[in-house]
Amino acid sequence: MATDSGFIEYVGEQVALGDRFTHKKMFGEYALYVDGKVVAFACDNSLFVKPSAAASTLAPKLPQRPPYPGAKDYPVADELLDDSDAIRRLLLETAALMPVPKPRKPVAAGKRGK
Repeated sequence: MATDSGFIEYVGEQVALGDRFTHKKMFGEYALYVDGKVVAFACDNSLFVKPSAAASTLAPKLPQRPPYPGAKDYPVADELLDDSDAIRRLLLETAALMPVPKPRKPVAAGKRGK
């Protein structure tokens, strides 16, 4: 089951980070970003936070399972969605630990559309 856009809107409302919080649809699911860094995935209408010291420290008892077949286990933060402060803090601290994304190489003019 793919994640619906209403779930993404709800997560965005709960996180309340405005333009700092973005998402990108990928294969019917979503990658969630804070300040351009991937911090979580939304899969099957559940919130999977990137494993990090932030998750281990702030929410050590979250259940863990893979967001998609073949993936490693991720903390599932669904139970934090009703606590705006907790989910915001978890995502902000996760973002602080994630590396800055590498700049994308420009696509050569002759390779577009192939």
